[in-house]
Amino acid sequence: MKESGPKSKNPGTKFISGNIEIATDDALLNIVPVHFTYITATTAAGKENATFGTLMNIINGVIPCVMKDGADKASMVRCDSAIGLNEFYSDRSGKEELVSVKRNEGGFVHVATSLDEDENNRNTFECDIVITNVRRIDADEERNIDEKVIVKGAIFDFRNSLLPVELSVVNPNAMNYFEGLEASPKNPVFTRVKGRQISKVIIRKVEEEGAFGTEIREVRNTQKDFVITWALKEPYLWDDESTITATEMTKFMAEREVALADMKARQDEYKASKGNAINPAPAPANGAFNF
Repeated sequence: MKESGPKSKNPGTKFISGNIEIATDDALLNIVPVHFTYITATTAAGKENATFGTLMNIINGVIPCVMKDGADKASMVRCDSAIGLNEFYSDRSGKEELVSVKRNEGGFVHVATSLDEDENNRNTFECDIVITNVRRIDADEERNIDEKVIVKGAIFDFRNSLLPVELSVVNPNAMNYFEGLEASPKNPVFTRVKGRQISKVIIRKVEEEGAFGTEIREVRNTQKDFVITWALKEPYLWDDESTITATEMTKFMAEREVALADMKARQDEYKASKGNAINPAPAPANGAFNF
């Protein structure tokens, strides 16, 4: 629970901000976070906000959780969220770069009375995506990573803001399918996909022989991924008024550059930096969609 400051649009407004983390499997290993930025007691229309009430019940312990009450007593919840991006500029690498991390944002939270018996149906996502690149990643046995294909493209939020994302494909037939689309910045493919959200820590025990005996150590590998398991049999028409046109795509890309410039300026101001905000990049020419 927080309260908006004196310089905010609505000073003194109490709101909820933070994450709920939902275990989607019976072993409590796949933990999918859902982020809430600004949830108030009433909606913009002045009506009671049911999500605020549910989150308050979680905060106050009325709805029991695993961490406090144990798995046997924890409540079951259903969250209908949206895919968003947590974005900021970081200079950890020595030069300032944009960091974009996929996350579930907002939505409605309901107390559930039962779970789907198939764990694979508890952590699903679905989205329309304009694909501009497909690349294959080799397996990494040391890091316990299988071979996969990365599908790069753009999805859109309810404001029609363009959100660059990368999704994974691990099924061999699906990998061949997406590579066969031959998607590129000059040849985008617009389609709908479904999949599962993976968010877990894999712990492996490694034995290593030494001069004085065997040492056993734990190796932790964090896996966070959006894995595609389904796609439309036939993609949508591209550059068509019934779906999306190249002109509209160019407009969305230009609007994103402006939004990033605004975010950079706010971040610079917050850090009291003397540097100037980045200038918006020029709008790309129709037919070249790089983001």
